[in-house]
Amino acid sequence: MRGQEQVEGREPRRGRPRSEAAERAILQAVVELLEEGTPLAGLSIERIARTAGVGKATIYRRWSGKEELFVDVLRHIEPPEPALSGTSGLSDILVSLESMRRRGLAQRNSALLHNVFAQMKSHPKLWGAYQNTVMEPRRAAVTAAVRRAVAAGELRADIDAELIEELFVGPMLLRSIHRKDAPLDDDLAERIVRAVLEGLRPRDTIGDATGETTGQTTGKTAQDTEG
Repeated sequence: MRGQEQVEGREPRRGRPRSEAAERAILQAVVELLEEGTPLAGLSIERIARTAGVGKATIYRRWSGKEELFVDVLRHIEPPEPALSGTSGLSDILVSLESMRRRGLAQRNSALLHNVFAQMKSHPKLWGAYQNTVMEPRRAAVTAAVRRAVAAGELRADIDAELIEELFVGPMLLRSIHRKDAPLDDDLAERIVRAVLEGLRPRDTIGDATGETTGQTTGKTAQDTEG
């Protein structure tokens, strides 16, 4: 299955040499148990070890506990993280948004991902671990891209970088996570970036947001002068 193929194709983790075969077997065991319908609460280290054909010590040498193991499994079931240039701010923002769109599609199309994420919300410790080790680094990467775009003169420097990040990410997050029936078109990331850059005022609007007030003031001043 797709989840299994992604787990088997995972990149080796950094650190001291490990048995890749044992690590794959452990990750594979978690995926198999989840696909069989085993709830997260029923996935004990003992059961995972038995399914993988390894000892519990083998698991604990690699992961501190179930939360770290589950997050690692999810990270590799989901579409892989995009490679960011680290130089071009706007391009990296676009790449990150496209990655969010693909993850949204994966969650819609994968019963495994959908069920696991639904269950995670009722396990605060696991959900917190996923937020801290996966979601927060993603958010920080987009914020860093925003700062690069500001430094390059591509975005305004008078708006907080985190607010700009939320303006870009918010629409994609809403459509991919909170509105399950919302379309995730191929060009959605480009449309979001373009909309944020161009703004929401009508194209024939002249002047800044205080144009009407300025015009009224100018008219009043002219009348006073004539008087």
